[in-house]
Amino acid sequence: MEPKLRMQIKETVREILEESDMETTTEHQIRRLASNKLDLDLDKSEYKTYVRHVVNSFLEEQKAKQEDDEEETGKQEQEYDDEGNLVICRLSAKRKVTIQNFRGANLVSIREYYYDGGAERPTTKGISLNEEQWSTLRKNMPAIEKAVKDMQDRDI
Repeated sequence: MEPKLRMQIKETVREILEESDMETTTEHQIRRLASNKLDLDLDKSEYKTYVRHVVNSFLEEQKAKQEDDEEETGKQEQEYDDEGNLVICRLSAKRKVTIQNFRGANLVSIREYYYDGGAERPTTKGISLNEEQWSTLRKNMPAIEKAVKDMQDRDI
């Protein structure tokens, strides 16, 4: 394949990929759109293989970019409370999920907080799960989600 044609195919395919919904678009659809733009049958084996290569390279780049973005976001957004516990998320203005070490045990805590003199303080309202309890909860999350969905469906 000529280098000029190779570059045209690559640029056209990448342009289509950047505008496409990557969850629903297939390689065949990309090839068809690029064939129309280039007025060239990209279903021929020599072109088809190259288009697949361009698509796979694009997907790998997107995946790497997403992983880098997630890593950067994770670094930037880490929040610690007044006691030095890692805040995973805030469920509401008064509730949050934290990771803490209490007497040598790592705990996942879901707890309500109040303000005391400008400092956030934990209340007794909440739960702290040790690693084993957290693991059990995680394993059972699909069953919990199904039960909640079933209850919501009954309420409709």
